[in-house]
Amino acid sequence: MASTASEIIAFMVSISGWVLVSSTLPTDYWKVSTIDGTVITTATYWANLWKTCVTDSTGVSNCKDFPSMLALDGYIQACRGLMIAAVSLGFFGSIFALFGMKCTKVGGSDKAKAKIACLAGIVFILSGLCSMTGCSLYANKITTEFFDPHYVEQKYELGAALFIGWAGASLCIIGGIIFCFSISDNSKTPRMGYTYNGATSVMSSRTKYHGGEGDFKTTNPSKQFDKNAYV
Repeated sequence: MASTASEIIAFMVSISGWVLVSSTLPTDYWKVSTIDGTVITTATYWANLWKTCVTDSTGVSNCKDFPSMLALDGYIQACRGLMIAAVSLGFFGSIFALFGMKCTKVGGSDKAKAKIACLAGIVFILSGLCSMTGCSLYANKITTEFFDPHYVEQKYELGAALFIGWAGASLCIIGGIIFCFSISDNSKTPRMGYTYNGATSVMSSRTKYHGGEGDFKTTNPSKQFDKNAYV
């Protein structure tokens, strides 16, 4: 029962992490920068993996998509590949988890389901590592440019999408680790063994009973009475 509960918790944690990781791809604010006036913010610059935009004080946004994938910076291409890989691995990990959990009716025997659950845990861990690496690579580029005194272009700060990606990656890794430990819990579960010794006859059971009692003696009842007892 404890193993089943841990698998359910691992599945919920892993799925929550995968949803958070998937939500980072369409999220706008991967990096953000503002230009402040005397009273209000005059413009807000923000960008993600697909486009760069600017929003003025009236709330009107003007965006420009990246023109060519081959002309992009290397870190953006790497982040795209890592995040897409994280989403794909999380999808397959959720399928493996459904087949490997004890509370489902598919997947075969308990031993086979434990192996599938362990495989789902490994896939979720890989998904979390891909997301963690992609977000960290993007954040490292932002911080490097921000603290570089010789960088004269527009400087950005960390956006909300990076924190969402880190949170989702952490949940995927935690859920994957719990899934991996489920195979050890199944191996430690004791199994009851039953042996069949064959049918025992009534006479053999009586013989065993009389032979096992040391103080019990079988006597012939007819020898306890003489002839005068019936007169």
